[in-house]
Amino acid sequence: MEVLDQSEIDALLSADSLPEPEVDDSSVMIYSRHRHDEPIEVRPYDFKRPERVSKDQMRALQTVHEAFARNFGASLSGFLRTIVEVRVVTCEQMTYSEFTSGLPNPTSFNLIESTALEGQMCLEISPLIIYPIIDRLLGGTSQDLFIPQRPMTQIENRLISNVTTRGLAALAEAWAGVKEMAFEIVATESNPQLVQIVPPNEVVVVLGFELQASSRAGTMNLCIPYNVIEPVVEELSAQSWFIASSSQKSRDAGKRLRKGLTGATMGLTGLLAETTITMRDLATLAVGDIISTEVDASEPVWMCVEGERKFRAEVGQRRGNVALRLIGGGSGRVGGSPGDGVPAGVAGEKAEEPTSGD
Repeated sequence: MEVLDQSEIDALLSADSLPEPEVDDSSVMIYSRHRHDEPIEVRPYDFKRPERVSKDQMRALQTVHEAFARNFGASLSGFLRTIVEVRVVTCEQMTYSEFTSGLPNPTSFNLIESTALEGQMCLEISPLIIYPIIDRLLGGTSQDLFIPQRPMTQIENRLISNVTTRGLAALAEAWAGVKEMAFEIVATESNPQLVQIVPPNEVVVVLGFELQASSRAGTMNLCIPYNVIEPVVEELSAQSWFIASSSQKSRDAGKRLRKGLTGATMGLTGLLAETTITMRDLATLAVGDIISTEVDASEPVWMCVEGERKFRAEVGQRRGNVALRLIGGGSGRVGGSPGDGVPAGVAGEKAEEPTSGD
Protein backbone atom coordinates (compact mmCIF):
# COMPACT_ATOMS: atom_id res chain seq x y z
CA MET A 1 0.00 0.00 0.00
CA GLU A 2 1.49 3.34 -1.11
CA VAL A 3 1.35 6.30 1.32
CA LEU A 4 0.81 9.79 -0.15
CA ASP A 5 2.89 12.69 1.06
CA GLN A 6 1.44 16.10 1.95
CA SER A 7 2.12 17.68 -1.47
CA GLU A 8 0.19 14.95 -3.24
CA ILE A 9 -2.72 15.27 -0.82
CA ASP A 10 -2.85 19.05 -1.40
CA ALA A 11 -2.84 18.51 -5.19
CA LEU A 12 -5.80 16.14 -4.94
CA LEU A 13 -7.79 18.54 -2.78
CA SER A 14 -7.15 21.47 -5.10
CA ALA A 15 -8.18 19.43 -8.16
CA ASP A 16 -11.45 18.46 -6.49
CA SER A 17 -12.29 22.11 -5.76
CA LEU A 18 -11.76 23.28 -9.36
CA PRO A 19 -14.90 23.69 -11.58
CA GLU A 20 -15.60 20.96 -14.13
CA PRO A 21 -14.32 21.78 -17.61
CA GLU A 22 -16.96 22.49 -20.26
CA VAL A 23 -17.20 19.82 -22.94
CA ASP A 24 -17.71 21.01 -26.47
CA ASP A 25 -20.23 18.58 -27.97
CA SER A 26 -20.81 20.55 -31.15
CA SER A 27 -18.86 17.99 -33.14
CA VAL A 28 -20.86 15.04 -31.77
CA MET A 29 -23.66 13.93 -34.14
CA ILE A 30 -26.34 11.48 -33.10
CA TYR A 31 -28.24 9.85 -35.95
CA SER A 32 -31.86 9.06 -35.11
CA ARG A 33 -35.27 8.80 -36.80
CA HIS A 34 -36.73 11.11 -34.19
CA ARG A 35 -36.53 14.86 -34.19
CA HIS A 36 -34.41 16.49 -31.50
CA ASP A 37 -37.43 18.18 -29.92
CA GLU A 38 -39.43 14.95 -29.67
CA PRO A 39 -39.21 12.66 -26.63
CA ILE A 40 -37.56 9.32 -27.37
CA GLU A 41 -39.34 6.23 -26.11
CA VAL A 42 -36.93 3.69 -24.66
CA ARG A 43 -38.18 0.17 -24.06
CA PRO A 44 -36.38 -2.93 -22.79
CA TYR A 45 -35.61 -5.60 -25.39
CA ASP A 46 -35.16 -9.25 -24.50
CA PHE A 47 -32.82 -10.91 -26.99
CA LYS A 48 -33.98 -14.32 -25.79
CA ARG A 49 -37.56 -13.56 -26.92
CA PRO A 50 -37.41 -11.40 -30.03
CA GLU A 51 -40.72 -10.13 -31.42
CA ARG A 52 -40.78 -10.68 -35.16
CA VAL A 53 -44.54 -10.36 -35.70
CA SER A 54 -46.02 -6.89 -35.29
CA LYS A 55 -48.95 -6.11 -33.03
CA ASP A 56 -51.29 -5.55 -35.99
CA GLN A 57 -50.35 -8.93 -37.42
CA MET A 58 -50.85 -10.58 -34.02
CA ARG A 59 -54.32 -9.04 -33.78
CA ALA A 60 -55.12 -10.27 -37.28
CA LEU A 61 -53.92 -13.76 -36.35
CA GLN A 62 -56.13 -13.70 -33.27
CA THR A 63 -59.12 -12.58 -35.37
CA VAL A 64 -58.53 -15.40 -37.87
CA HIS A 65 -58.41 -18.01 -35.13
CA GLU A 66 -61.42 -16.61 -33.29
CA ALA A 67 -63.36 -17.52 -36.44
CA PHE A 68 -61.67 -20.93 -36.33
CA ALA A 69 -62.77 -21.38 -32.69
CA ARG A 70 -66.40 -20.59 -33.53
CA ASN A 71 -66.47 -22.97 -36.51
CA PHE A 72 -64.65 -25.73 -34.63
CA GLY A 73 -67.02 -25.44 -31.66
CA ALA A 74 -70.08 -25.66 -33.90
CA SER A 75 -68.65 -28.67 -35.75
CA LEU A 76 -67.80 -30.50 -32.51
CA SER A 77 -71.21 -29.75 -31.03
CA GLY A 78 -72.92 -31.48 -33.93
CA PHE A 79 -70.45 -34.39 -33.91
CA LEU A 80 -70.62 -35.09 -30.16
CA ARG A 81 -74.33 -34.24 -29.79
CA THR A 82 -73.55 -31.85 -26.93
CA ILE A 83 -72.65 -28.19 -26.58
CA VAL A 84 -68.91 -27.61 -27.03
CA GLU A 85 -67.46 -24.14 -26.51
CA VAL A 86 -64.10 -23.22 -28.03
CA ARG A 87 -62.56 -19.81 -27.41
CA VAL A 88 -59.18 -18.12 -27.86
CA VAL A 89 -57.43 -17.52 -24.53
CA THR A 90 -53.93 -16.36 -25.49
CA CYS A 91 -52.01 -15.23 -28.57
CA GLU A 92 -48.33 -14.60 -27.96
CA GLN A 93 -44.81 -14.99 -29.32
CA MET A 94 -42.18 -17.19 -27.69
CA THR A 95 -39.36 -19.54 -28.58
CA TYR A 96 -40.07 -23.12 -29.57
CA SER A 97 -38.23 -24.47 -26.50
CA GLU A 98 -40.45 -22.38 -24.21
CA PHE A 99 -43.54 -23.75 -25.94
CA THR A 100 -42.58 -27.42 -25.66
CA SER A 101 -41.32 -27.09 -22.06
CA GLY A 102 -44.77 -25.92 -20.91
CA LEU A 103 -46.67 -28.89 -22.40
CA PRO A 104 -47.70 -32.00 -20.43
CA ASN A 105 -46.25 -35.42 -21.16
CA PRO A 106 -47.97 -37.47 -22.44
CA THR A 107 -50.32 -35.44 -24.63
CA SER A 108 -51.79 -35.43 -28.14
CA PHE A 109 -49.13 -33.68 -30.23
CA ASN A 110 -50.01 -33.46 -33.94
CA LEU A 111 -47.77 -32.20 -36.76
CA ILE A 112 -49.65 -30.30 -39.47
CA GLU A 113 -48.58 -29.40 -43.00
CA SER A 114 -50.26 -26.93 -45.35
CA THR A 115 -50.52 -27.05 -49.12
CA ALA A 116 -49.70 -23.34 -49.48
CA LEU A 117 -46.98 -22.98 -46.81
CA GLU A 118 -43.59 -24.61 -46.27
CA GLY A 119 -42.75 -26.22 -42.95
CA GLN A 120 -44.85 -27.75 -40.20
CA MET A 121 -47.15 -26.49 -37.46
CA CYS A 122 -48.16 -28.17 -34.19
CA LEU A 123 -51.59 -28.80 -32.72
CA GLU A 124 -51.52 -29.98 -29.10
CA ILE A 125 -54.70 -31.11 -27.35
CA SER A 126 -54.67 -31.72 -23.60
CA PRO A 127 -55.59 -35.19 -22.26
CA LEU A 128 -58.00 -33.44 -19.87
CA ILE A 129 -60.38 -32.92 -22.81
CA ILE A 130 -59.18 -35.75 -25.09
CA TYR A 131 -60.34 -38.60 -22.86
CA PRO A 132 -63.78 -37.10 -22.07
CA ILE A 133 -64.34 -36.77 -25.84
CA ILE A 134 -63.28 -40.40 -26.37
CA ASP A 135 -65.56 -41.49 -23.53
CA ARG A 136 -68.41 -39.55 -25.12
CA LEU A 137 -67.80 -41.21 -28.50
CA LEU A 138 -67.91 -44.62 -26.84
CA GLY A 139 -71.24 -43.91 -25.14
CA GLY A 140 -70.06 -42.85 -21.68
CA THR A 141 -71.14 -39.89 -19.60
CA SER A 142 -67.59 -38.88 -18.46
CA GLN A 143 -68.93 -37.98 -15.00
CA ASP A 144 -66.39 -40.01 -12.96
CA LEU A 145 -63.86 -40.43 -15.73
CA PHE A 146 -60.25 -41.20 -14.75
CA ILE A 147 -57.59 -39.48 -16.88
CA PRO A 148 -54.81 -42.05 -17.45
CA GLN A 149 -51.18 -40.88 -17.53
CA ARG A 150 -50.14 -42.88 -20.59
CA PRO A 151 -49.86 -42.39 -24.36
CA MET A 152 -53.04 -42.97 -26.33
CA THR A 153 -53.61 -46.33 -27.97
CA GLN A 154 -54.14 -46.83 -31.69
CA ILE A 155 -57.90 -47.11 -31.19
CA GLU A 156 -57.96 -43.87 -29.19
CA ASN A 157 -55.83 -42.14 -31.84
CA ARG A 158 -58.27 -43.36 -34.49
CA LEU A 159 -61.24 -41.96 -32.54
CA ILE A 160 -59.60 -38.61 -31.88
CA SER A 161 -58.65 -38.28 -35.57
CA ASN A 162 -62.34 -37.62 -36.25
CA VAL A 163 -62.03 -34.56 -34.00
CA THR A 164 -58.75 -33.27 -35.49
CA THR A 165 -60.09 -33.72 -39.02
CA ARG A 166 -62.97 -31.38 -38.22
CA GLY A 167 -60.51 -28.98 -36.63
CA LEU A 168 -58.39 -28.84 -39.79
CA ALA A 169 -61.48 -28.19 -41.91
CA ALA A 170 -62.45 -25.28 -39.64
CA LEU A 171 -58.85 -24.01 -39.75
CA ALA A 172 -58.82 -24.01 -43.56
CA GLU A 173 -62.14 -22.16 -43.61
CA ALA A 174 -60.80 -19.50 -41.23
CA TRP A 175 -57.60 -19.00 -43.26
CA ALA A 176 -59.51 -18.72 -46.55
CA GLY A 177 -59.79 -14.95 -46.05
CA VAL A 178 -55.98 -14.68 -46.07
CA LYS A 179 -54.98 -17.48 -48.44
CA GLU A 180 -56.68 -20.56 -49.81
CA MET A 181 -55.02 -23.64 -48.32
CA ALA A 182 -55.68 -27.11 -46.96
CA PHE A 183 -54.20 -28.71 -43.83
CA GLU A 184 -53.19 -32.30 -43.16
CA ILE A 185 -51.85 -34.17 -40.11
CA VAL A 186 -48.62 -35.95 -41.09
CA ALA A 187 -47.54 -37.37 -37.70
CA THR A 188 -48.74 -37.80 -34.12
CA GLU A 189 -46.55 -37.97 -31.00
CA SER A 190 -47.21 -38.26 -27.28
CA ASN A 191 -43.97 -36.68 -26.00
CA PRO A 192 -43.51 -33.07 -27.22
CA GLN A 193 -39.81 -33.09 -26.25
CA LEU A 194 -39.08 -35.65 -28.97
CA VAL A 195 -40.34 -33.39 -31.79
CA GLN A 196 -38.13 -30.62 -33.14
CA ILE A 197 -39.74 -28.98 -36.14
CA VAL A 198 -37.62 -25.80 -35.75
CA PRO A 199 -34.51 -24.88 -33.73
CA PRO A 200 -35.15 -24.34 -29.99
CA ASN A 201 -34.54 -20.57 -30.21
CA GLU A 202 -36.77 -20.06 -33.26
CA VAL A 203 -39.68 -17.64 -32.77
CA VAL A 204 -43.13 -19.21 -32.87
CA VAL A 205 -46.65 -17.82 -32.51
CA VAL A 206 -48.69 -19.81 -30.00
CA LEU A 207 -52.47 -19.54 -29.86
CA GLY A 208 -54.06 -21.03 -26.77
CA PHE A 209 -57.66 -22.27 -26.82
CA GLU A 210 -60.01 -23.48 -24.12
CA LEU A 211 -62.42 -26.32 -24.92
CA GLN A 212 -65.39 -26.95 -22.66
CA ALA A 213 -67.82 -29.81 -23.14
CA SER A 214 -70.47 -30.40 -20.46
CA SER A 215 -68.65 -30.42 -17.11
CA ARG A 216 -65.21 -31.10 -18.61
CA ALA A 217 -62.70 -28.56 -19.87
CA GLY A 218 -59.22 -28.65 -21.35
CA THR A 219 -56.74 -26.67 -23.42
CA MET A 220 -55.57 -26.79 -27.00
CA ASN A 221 -52.48 -25.03 -28.41
CA LEU A 222 -51.67 -24.20 -32.01
CA CYS A 223 -47.97 -23.48 -32.60
CA ILE A 224 -47.09 -21.66 -35.85
CA PRO A 225 -43.35 -21.10 -36.49
CA TYR A 226 -42.50 -17.70 -37.92
CA ASN A 227 -40.70 -19.16 -40.94
CA VAL A 228 -43.94 -20.99 -41.89
CA ILE A 229 -46.13 -17.87 -42.07
CA GLU A 230 -43.35 -15.53 -43.24
CA PRO A 231 -44.53 -15.64 -46.92
CA VAL A 232 -48.00 -14.40 -45.91
CA VAL A 233 -47.09 -12.30 -42.88
CA GLU A 234 -47.50 -9.04 -44.80
CA GLU A 235 -51.07 -10.04 -45.69
CA LEU A 236 -51.87 -10.40 -42.00
CA SER A 237 -51.90 -6.67 -41.29
CA ALA A 238 -55.30 -5.64 -39.96
CA GLN A 239 -56.19 -3.31 -42.84
CA SER A 240 -55.29 -5.61 -45.74
CA TRP A 241 -56.83 -8.64 -44.03
CA PHE A 242 -60.16 -6.93 -43.39
CA ILE A 243 -60.23 -5.60 -46.98
CA ALA A 244 -59.53 -9.08 -48.34
CA SER A 245 -62.12 -10.58 -46.03
CA SER A 246 -64.82 -8.10 -47.07
CA SER A 247 -64.06 -8.50 -50.78
CA GLN A 248 -64.13 -12.27 -50.41
CA LYS A 249 -67.53 -12.06 -48.69
CA SER A 250 -68.93 -9.84 -51.47
CA ARG A 251 -67.64 -12.24 -54.13
CA ASP A 252 -69.21 -15.19 -52.34
CA ALA A 253 -72.49 -13.31 -51.93
CA GLY A 254 -72.50 -12.45 -55.64
CA LYS A 255 -71.93 -16.10 -56.57
CA ARG A 256 -74.77 -17.27 -54.33
CA LEU A 257 -77.07 -14.59 -55.75
CA ARG A 258 -76.29 -15.53 -59.35
CA LYS A 259 -76.73 -19.23 -58.59
CA GLY A 260 -80.12 -18.59 -56.99
CA LEU A 261 -81.35 -16.40 -59.83
CA THR A 262 -80.21 -18.79 -62.56
CA GLY A 263 -82.92 -21.32 -61.72
CA ALA A 264 -85.71 -18.77 -61.17
CA THR A 265 -88.62 -18.86 -63.67
CA MET A 266 -90.04 -15.71 -65.24
CA GLY A 267 -93.46 -15.21 -66.80
CA LEU A 268 -93.38 -13.74 -70.33
CA THR A 269 -96.45 -12.11 -71.91
CA GLY A 270 -96.91 -10.90 -75.47
CA LEU A 271 -98.91 -7.65 -75.48
CA LEU A 272 -100.41 -7.41 -78.97
CA ALA A 273 -102.44 -4.22 -78.55
CA GLU A 274 -104.29 -2.11 -76.00
CA THR A 275 -107.23 0.27 -75.93
CA THR A 276 -109.88 1.64 -73.55
CA ILE A 277 -113.55 0.71 -73.24
CA THR A 278 -116.36 1.82 -70.96
CA MET A 279 -117.59 -0.18 -68.01
CA ARG A 280 -120.91 -0.76 -69.84
CA ASP A 281 -119.12 -2.33 -72.82
CA LEU A 282 -116.95 -4.42 -70.49
CA ALA A 283 -120.03 -5.75 -68.67
CA THR A 284 -121.74 -6.77 -71.93
CA LEU A 285 -118.72 -8.50 -73.52
CA ALA A 286 -119.49 -11.98 -74.84
CA VAL A 287 -117.71 -14.68 -76.81
CA GLY A 288 -117.28 -13.63 -80.43
CA ASP A 289 -117.24 -9.86 -79.78
CA ILE A 290 -114.50 -7.87 -81.50
CA ILE A 291 -112.49 -5.12 -79.77
CA SER A 292 -111.12 -2.52 -82.14
CA THR A 293 -107.72 -0.91 -81.54
CA GLU A 294 -105.70 1.77 -83.27
CA VAL A 295 -102.60 -0.45 -83.61
CA ASP A 296 -101.73 -1.60 -87.12
CA ALA A 297 -101.28 -5.37 -87.53
CA SER A 298 -97.79 -4.86 -89.01
CA GLU A 299 -96.48 -2.82 -86.07
CA PRO A 300 -94.20 -4.46 -83.44
CA VAL A 301 -95.76 -5.70 -80.22
CA TRP A 302 -94.50 -5.63 -76.66
CA MET A 303 -93.07 -8.63 -74.85
CA CYS A 304 -93.45 -8.14 -71.08
CA VAL A 305 -91.41 -9.85 -68.33
CA GLU A 306 -93.47 -10.17 -65.14
CA GLY A 307 -95.66 -7.27 -66.28
CA GLU A 308 -92.74 -5.01 -67.28
CA ARG A 309 -92.35 -4.02 -70.95
CA LYS A 310 -88.93 -5.37 -71.85
CA PHE A 311 -88.64 -6.26 -75.56
CA ARG A 312 -90.17 -5.29 -78.92
CA ALA A 313 -91.17 -8.27 -81.07
CA GLU A 314 -92.83 -9.24 -84.33
CA VAL A 315 -95.71 -11.70 -84.53
CA GLY A 316 -95.21 -14.76 -86.73
CA GLN A 317 -95.39 -18.53 -86.88
CA ARG A 318 -92.89 -21.26 -86.07
CA ARG A 319 -93.67 -24.93 -86.69
CA GLY A 320 -97.38 -24.21 -86.79
CA ASN A 321 -97.40 -22.22 -83.54
CA VAL A 322 -97.87 -18.51 -82.98
CA ALA A 323 -94.45 -17.06 -82.11
CA LEU A 324 -92.77 -13.74 -81.30
CA ARG A 325 -89.38 -12.73 -82.70
CA LEU A 326 -87.42 -10.18 -80.64
CA ILE A 327 -86.30 -7.11 -82.56
CA GLY A 328 -85.21 -4.72 -79.77
CA GLY A 329 -85.59 -3.54 -76.19
CA GLY A 330 -87.73 -0.99 -74.45
CA SER A 331 -89.10 0.09 -71.11
CA GLY A 332 -92.45 0.93 -69.61
CA ARG A 333 -95.38 -0.65 -67.83
CA VAL A 334 -98.30 -2.56 -69.20
CA GLY A 335 -101.38 -0.36 -69.15
CA GLY A 336 -103.74 1.68 -71.26
CA SER A 337 -103.65 5.30 -72.02
CA PRO A 338 -105.23 7.58 -69.46
CA GLY A 339 -108.92 7.99 -69.92
CA ASP A 340 -112.32 7.30 -68.45
CA GLY A 341 -112.25 3.61 -69.22
CA VAL A 342 -110.57 0.41 -68.15
CA PRO A 343 -107.52 -0.61 -70.24
CA ALA A 344 -107.99 -3.82 -72.13
CA GLY A 345 -105.51 -5.72 -74.26
CA VAL A 346 -105.09 -8.84 -76.27
CA ALA A 347 -102.16 -10.82 -74.87
CA GLY A 348 -100.46 -14.06 -75.77
CA GLU A 349 -99.94 -17.02 -73.43
CA LYS A 350 -97.25 -17.00 -70.76
CA ALA A 351 -94.00 -18.80 -71.46
CA GLU A 352 -90.89 -19.67 -69.45
CA GLU A 353 -88.53 -17.97 -71.93
CA PRO A 354 -88.80 -15.75 -75.02
CA THR A 355 -89.48 -17.57 -78.26
CA SER A 356 -88.50 -16.42 -81.70
CA GLY A 357 -90.28 -16.80 -84.96
CA ASP A 358 -89.60 -16.48 -88.64
